[in-house]
Amino acid sequence: MSLFGIGRNQRTFRPKKSAPSGSKGAQLRQHIDATLGSGNLREAVRLPPGEDFNEWLAVNTVDFFNQVNLLYGTLTEFCTPENCPTMSAGPKYEYRWADGVQIKKPIEVSAPKYVEYLMDWIESQLDDESLFPQRLGAPFPSNFKDVVKTIFKRLFRVYAHIYHSHFQKIVSLKEEAHLNTCFKHFILFTCEFNLIDKKELAPLQELIESIVPY
Repeated sequence: MSLFGIGRNQRTFRPKKSAPSGSKGAQLRQHIDATLGSGNLREAVRLPPGEDFNEWLAVNTVDFFNQVNLLYGTLTEFCTPENCPTMSAGPKYEYRWADGVQIKKPIEVSAPKYVEYLMDWIESQLDDESLFPQRLGAPFPSNFKDVVKTIFKRLFRVYAHIYHSHFQKIVSLKEEAHLNTCFKHFILFTCEFNLIDKKELAPLQELIESIVPY
C-alpha cells in the first residue's frame, strides 16, 4: 500500500478533482502554484488583483478538498469504525452527519463513515454546475459564499479529527510537516475570507492562534 492509501479505500480516497483545461480556474491554479512555490502562504491566499472573488473561492475549494482527501487517505487503515466509533475532535466535540436531503436529522456515525458521507456530499456539490459552473463566464449562484462556507466548516472537522485522534500516527509516518503546512494554508484562507465561524474553530483554537493571532 502506498503512503496515500491509493487502492485501499477508493470510497474515501478518490481521484483528484481539477478545473477543466483552458478555463479560468486553470489560470488561477497556476497563480496558486506559483505563490505557494514562493513559500509565502499569506500571499498565496489573497485574491489576485482584478480576479473574480467567486472564481477564487471555487478554485481553492477544489484544491482544499483534494488536500484533505490526500491527508485522510494516509489514515484509512487506522481510522476505522473500531478505533473511531464517533466523529470526534477530543472529548468535548462530536460531529453528527446530515446533508439536509437524504439525511435530514443528524445521525451519529463512525469517523470513517462521516468522512465518506462528507466527501460524497462535497463531490456532488463540486459536480453541480448550478453551484460550481464549469463554463467560462457562467454565473455563480447568489448564495455561493454560503455554499463554500458549509464545505469549509465540514472540511475543518476532518482536520480537527486528524489532529485530536491521529496526530501520533501522522508523526510516525513523518507526515506532520505536510499536515501542518496544509492546515496553515487552509486556516489562512479561511480567515482571509471569514469562511468559518470562530466557535466552529474551537477544537483547534490553540493551534489556530499560533498561525493567525486573534
